[in-house]
Order: sequence, then structure tokens, then C-alpha cells
Amino acid sequence: MRKTVYAAGALSMLAALTFAAPAQAGGKHDDGGHHSDDALLSVLHGVPGVTVDVWVNGKLTLDNFEPGTLAGPLKLDDGSYKIAITAADATSADNPVIGPVKVHLEEGRDYTAVAHLDATGAPTATLFKNDTSASPKGQGKLTVRHVAAAPAVDVLAGETAVIEDLTNPEQEVLTLKAGTVSASVAAAGTTEPLIGPADVPVTKGKNTVVYAWGSLADDTLGVAVQVVDSAKWRGHDN
Repeated sequence: MRKTVYAAGALSMLAALTFAAPAQAGGKHDDGGHHSDDALLSVLHGVPGVTVDVWVNGKLTLDNFEPGTLAGPLKLDDGSYKIAITAADATSADNPVIGPVKVHLEEGRDYTAVAHLDATGAPTATLFKNDTSASPKGQGKLTVRHVAAAPAVDVLAGETAVIEDLTNPEQEVLTLKAGTVSASVAAAGTTEPLIGPADVPVTKGKNTVVYAWGSLADDTLGVAVQVVDSAKWRGHDN
């Protein structure tokens, strides 16, 4: 419990993957060097104690995917995708333990799909749209996502609640001065940390996304951290 996982994995098989979503004409580039019709998709495994396989449109995309691991981002054409999560070493996506979940990705958007537990402890999946808008000069964003089997929580900076009554699977986005925030997660209305305190960097031109995942009852709460480069993605320089 109370472990921190800095998730920075990438897909080793990325070059071999093909997807069937429709391509968009034009091939325009933004200032960050991305095709403007690309969508970005990352995947976070937030179900403790189980290794899984992840299938996208019936193709094995992540093999033996371990809890606390973040993979991606994949650059995909906009369109609809079907994501299924199976037991490890499954031979197909026909018998998923989560899903299949149909998601629609829009061009120019950045997403994270999270396999996690709901508030009661049942496996589920949530697609989050990452905030890639530019922050004011010298500032960055801090996003907190509650994807743990736990009641509502407060996020504390010191002993001050900066986010209150955050429930699974909700998120809250803060725009803060660049620097380091000492943050902890406590049951709503309390100050006793369930997770943390931990130093979380807030970087200008980036969105630092913090996930509280795992299970309070099973003593497996953990934190995963994802950094979204919003300045580069949107072509701004903060």
C-alpha cells in the first residue's frame, strides 16, 4: 500500500500494430509535429493482483500487462475502437474479464483508457479525455483521477483540501504555478493520508495526471503518474 508507480512504459510492438478505423484526408501537421487528425491513446492497468492481455479491435495489443503499468501513447486515426481485457495468455478477445468497451476517439484529442475497480471493487474500464489546453505562462496542470475501490476522497496540499469529495471514476483538474506540490489522499472530510504524502511535480506546459488506484479494503492502494505534454501537443510555448 501507499506505493507510488511512475508509469512511463511504451509499446515495444507499436510498429507492428494496424488498426481498422477510417483515416482522415489532408495530412496536416500542427506546431508540435503531430498529424492534426491523430488521436493519442494511452492505457493504464489499475486492477491490482492480476496480469491481463489487452485487445484493440480484436488484435492483441498488450501482452502480460501488469498492474500499475502505463502503455502508449498510440497515435491512431479518429474513429471507433473496441477494447477488451482478457486473462493473460488468452488466445482471443472472445471471453473478456472487462468489456468489450466501445470508445470513439476524436481527431486531435489525447485519451487514457483505464482498467480499474469501481467503488464497490468490481472490475470496470473508463476512458478519460486528457486536458491538453495551454496553461498561463509559468503554470501547469495537475489532474487527479479516482479509480480505486474506495469511498469519496479529498486531495490535500499539506493539511488543506484542494480537491474535495472526489468519487470513483471522477477527475478534477487544477491549474497551478510550476513547482512541487506535497500531496496526499485522505477519506473525504479527514486529513489522515490513505496515500502519501508524496512530492508531485507541476511542470509548465504539461499536465501531470495522478491516478489513485487499487483497493482500500484489500490494502492495495497505489498511485500512478502520467505526464501529458500539452504545450507540444497544442503547439504552444509556455
